[in-house]
Amino acid sequence: GLSQITVMQAEVIREGELEKRSDSLFQLWKKKLVVLTKDSLSLFPDGHKRAKGKELGFGSILKVDCVERTGKYIYFTIVTKDRKEIDFRCPDQSCWNASITMALIDFQNKRAIQDFKSRQEMEQAAGTQERRLARAP
Repeated sequence: GLSQITVMQAEVIREGELEKRSDSLFQLWKKKLVVLTKDSLSLFPDGHKRAKGKELGFGSILKVDCVERTGKYIYFTIVTKDRKEIDFRCPDQSCWNASITMALIDFQNKRAIQDFKSRQEMEQAAGTQERRLARAP
């Protein structure tokens, strides 16, 4: 698929293993190979990037939530904008939750700045038009 290619080309911030709680009835923890870039978190089943990855674009993620330490693991939840909750856990020392949170905040900040700039440009363009009309006979 296409997202496969973009992951490979995007700047990889971090790559490694995370466990994701499955959506199935038994809610088993399944190991995933994860690739974190500045735009997304991609999950590949059983540690292979050849398989189809599931890409969680930061544009669709609301926040990293419910971080909880239990000695051996850190548990955390990624909440999407459509209110889906995806549960993960990682070994306590790996701090994956922090890596993902930092990348997400960076992405959201950049996006906020872009939105602000494009709003300013639109207002400036509108202002120029008004002045032109004011000068018209």
